[in-house]
Amino acid sequence: MDKKQMLEAILGYYTNGNKAKFASILGVSPQTISAWVARNTFDSELIYTKCSDISADWLLTGKGEMLKNNDNTPLSSPTSSKIEATNDHEAIPFAEAARNGLSPIPLVTQTAAAGFGNANFSIEERDVKEYYVIPKFKYCKVDFMIEVSGLSMYPHFNSGDVIACSILRNTQFIQWNKCHVIATREQGILVKRLMPGDDMQHLRAVSDNKEYPPFDIPVDEITGIALVVGSVSLE
Repeated sequence: MDKKQMLEAILGYYTNGNKAKFASILGVSPQTISAWVARNTFDSELIYTKCSDISADWLLTGKGEMLKNNDNTPLSSPTSSKIEATNDHEAIPFAEAARNGLSPIPLVTQTAAAGFGNANFSIEERDVKEYYVIPKFKYCKVDFMIEVSGLSMYPHFNSGDVIACSILRNTQFIQWNKCHVIATREQGILVKRLMPGDDMQHLRAVSDNKEYPPFDIPVDEITGIALVVGSVSLE
């Protein structure tokens, strides 16, 4: 299935082929949708972000089922999200957490995370979306959790996954080829693997999704770095 056929399938599912309505869902102009059809292409990152029920595998390869769930209800309509209980990363009630000496971890907005490079970093209550208790993280230094967006770290992380982060106060503690959250002045929050750059003034950001080429980030553009120590998935 080529990109044009895939786009037509998405249009048919969401808006019965109405390009203007679908453009409104994505926040682009109807001309953009028409240009995608004409050029046999589309912005997979944007569609995946806005159309949460589309399978990442199908969107990237055109193979398999288009939808994550084989039903007829688009998940872009209002739904409830929750942290999924897994064998390793199970969320438990606060009362039980208190009895076991566990502390709630704040799930913060990207605005809050953008400031974690400050020496006197603190998380304001207005920046906290939720608090969670994850027993598996008891012996990890977890400062905050934040949601992943986009496809650049697929299949390691899906858009909407929640990652637990430990703030690095010293760049000497960067663990090469490990996933980090990087706050930058120009590009905002990035989730990437970090490698040494070609010189001391740059770090190389590497995506797990091979469609996203590595790139160098000037060190002086970075306002903070946190190591990803674990993750939980959303449904």
